[in-house]
This record gives sequence, structure tokens and C-alpha cells, in this order.
Amino acid sequence: MSIRRTTVRAALGGAEGATEIRVMGWVRTRRDAKGFSFLEVNDGSCLSNLQVVVDDAAEGAALVKDLGTGASVAVLGELVPSPGKGQRFELRATCLEILGPADPEAYPLQKKRHSDEFLRTIAHLRPRTNKYGAMLRLRSALGQAVHRYFAANGFAWVHTPIITGSDCEGAGEMFRVTALSDAEAALPAAARAEKDFFGKNAFLTVSGQLTAEPLALALGKVYSFGPTFRAEHSDTSRHAAEFWMVEPEMAFADLEDNMDLAESLLKDLVTVVTRDCAEDFGLFAKFVDPGLPERLAAFVAEPFVRLPYAEAVSILLAAKKDFAYPVGPGLDLQSEHERFLTEEHFRRPVIVYDYPRAIKAFYMRQNDDNETVAAMDVLVPGIGEVVGGSAREERLDLLEARIRELKLPLEAYWWYLETRRFGTVPHAGFGLGFERVLMLVTGIGNIRDVMPFARTWRHLEF
Repeated sequence: MSIRRTTVRAALGGAEGATEIRVMGWVRTRRDAKGFSFLEVNDGSCLSNLQVVVDDAAEGAALVKDLGTGASVAVLGELVPSPGKGQRFELRATCLEILGPADPEAYPLQKKRHSDEFLRTIAHLRPRTNKYGAMLRLRSALGQAVHRYFAANGFAWVHTPIITGSDCEGAGEMFRVTALSDAEAALPAAARAEKDFFGKNAFLTVSGQLTAEPLALALGKVYSFGPTFRAEHSDTSRHAAEFWMVEPEMAFADLEDNMDLAESLLKDLVTVVTRDCAEDFGLFAKFVDPGLPERLAAFVAEPFVRLPYAEAVSILLAAKKDFAYPVGPGLDLQSEHERFLTEEHFRRPVIVYDYPRAIKAFYMRQNDDNETVAAMDVLVPGIGEVVGGSAREERLDLLEARIRELKLPLEAYWWYLETRRFGTVPHAGFGLGFERVLMLVTGIGNIRDVMPFARTWRHLEF
């Protein structure tokens, strides 16, 4: 009977008492000595490498001379306690097979630190580095933690459309979806829309919120978790054209419930990384941001600051700080303002709420002062906004009036309005930027480096 493959992670843990095992992976380094060679092999299952000792008596030992960094191998051998420091076990090879060679002169990843800028140009290979392998495993762990959190708290997972005919934010920064040929695309706008696949204009969604709301108004508590898109001409370290959003919606909920949920979810996700992903998290704490463990411990232990927008503006106006963007009543907060509040003034996460209605979307619930809406943003040190949400306007007359005020097409939202006509209730929700949470827990400063293949303005490689 053939011996089934064992992962490097399992081998390093002793492979549950197994002695003879089969490991497959990629060679990180090779070191030759008289009569034998040492290979460091990694299969992506964990950060650490498995040391493989190949002596001249092993079957296929002659192949070692052809092994360079990046080559893939299959090794059959005996798992034994390692005499070396820093590892419990090593593999004494009895049979070596090369699965895929790698030319050592051409392979771009060598045993040294490469810049993030260089690694973005080889995004198809950078997952094999320690840093990006660790990031992708953390991304996987966080994704699973999202689902566990909502399942434990009674939310149903729903799938909202990626193709939409509605502009959720009313900002118009949407990618158009079309099945028309180049010639047909040159038709006048009305004829073009009628001739297209859906018989109307279609776009990639910027948010699943609008379609999640009717589901929450039937199931009580729901969440979506998937890709969203924004055609914004921004080339900053925080923006991408394709990104993932976690979007919960709760019926019978208000702004306070919304803030409680956002804070609880963020603290849970941070806890998962620091508690359950120690090896991968440790890489970022050591090589990317040494202050990360202390900062995230405080993130979980301390309550978030909560303050109205008007108070946040007063703090910013009183600050002896030369901001690049103006601060004042009615103006939206910029990244530099958000980071000042979280990094310098309060030195912890801040939830700003009750924003001016003039700078917020049509669906946000109007407060009694007729000047503000029950909106909130969760701001964190090092990044700025990671969550944006609101209580939703459940009152039909006020919602219709707001859509008209913003000169949005009322007929496009007929179905959305009917949810207010038939059994409306107070409800609330938010969107959490998944990549920004990854930036938070890794200390990585650029959103391009927490994605497998980033899609940003003027960049569409791979």
C-alpha cells in the first residue's frame, strides 16, 4: 500500500506518531556536505520549513545536484527527532523524486528579503515567500472566523447579487457590465441599454446592502461576504477596484446595536489572529511591525471611543495640526483626520456617529434634528476607516423625499421602497472592509499586499 502524503505542518508536529511518511513541497534552500545534503522544504501548510536529510544511499540521491530554490520534490523517508536547534523533527530521506525543476539562474525568489514593490511585479510567485504565505493563511483564518462569528450570533449567510441595476451609494463610481460588441456599444445611450443583455444598464455592485435589507426584513439577521467593486480613480494605499466586504443587516435594530456589533466583530477577529495564528502572526510582529502585539492587545481590551461627528470636528479644529485637507462642519473626514483622532488624540479605535445628512447616502436614517443621519464609521489606528454603516431609513415618506432630493431615479428603487410599504421596521447594518482588517492585524501598510492579486487603478496584471 502506498504511503499517503503528509503535510509539512503535520510532520513538524510529529505526524501523529507516524515514522515513515511522504512529503511534497518546494525547496527553499539546499546545503551540501560530504556524503549527504540538507534540503529545507515547505508546502505552504505553515510558516516553518521541514529539514530533509538526503544521504548518498537514498534512492534518487543523485538528483540533489539538480535541485535549486523553487524546485518541487516528493520525499519518502523516516521522521526522526532532530538534533538541530529550532526543530523537533526532520525527515531522513529514503527516496527523492523531482516533480518540477526550477532554473536557479532564472527563479526570481532567492533567500533574501525582497521589496514589496518588486514582489507586486511577480504576484504569481510571491505567495511562496514567508511574508505572503503567512498573509494568505491569515486571510483564510479571518474569512473562516467571519462565518463562525455570525453563525454563533444567529445570522443567516446570504448571497447578494454581484451584477446590479442600482447605485447603492449614489456616487456613480461603478463598473458597467455589458454583452454588446464594440459596434453596438457606439449606439445612442437609450438604444444601447435596450439592446444589452438585461435590456437596461447593468453594473458591478459597490455593496450588497440594498439587496441584503429585504432579506433581513424576512430572516431577522443576515450577512453577506463577497467581492465588491468601485471604479474610483484612486491610487492610494487604502483603495482597490475590487475588494471584499462583510455586510451584516439586522431587523429591529438601531444605531447603538450597529455600533455594538461592529466593535464586537472586530475584537473577535483580532482575537482569532493573535490567539489561534501565533506562528504566522509572529512573523508580522517581528519583521513588519514590532508594536503590533501590544497595540492589538489594547484593541481587544479597551472599549472603543464613541463620539458625535460635531465633537470630532471640534477636536480637529482645536488641534495644533497642519492638515492637508480642510476641517469644518459639513465636511467629510479624510484619512489624515481619522488617523489623528485614533493615533494621536485618543490613541485607540474611535466610532464617529451622527454625520451631516448632506454628505451621506440616501438610505441613512434621518435624525430628529433634520440635519444629521444615524450613520457611523469605525476608525482604527494606522488605517482610518474600516467600517461604515448606519441605521436605515425605514419611513417611506422620508426615504422617498431623500431620493428625490438627490435626483436619483425613483423608479429604480421601486422594490426597495416596497419594503417600507409592507411591514417596515427599524433596521441597521454596516460594511466592513475585509482587506483593511487584514492590514490592521498584520501591520501591512498597503492594501495591494493583503490581496492575492490586487486590482487597482491602471493596474490589471495576472
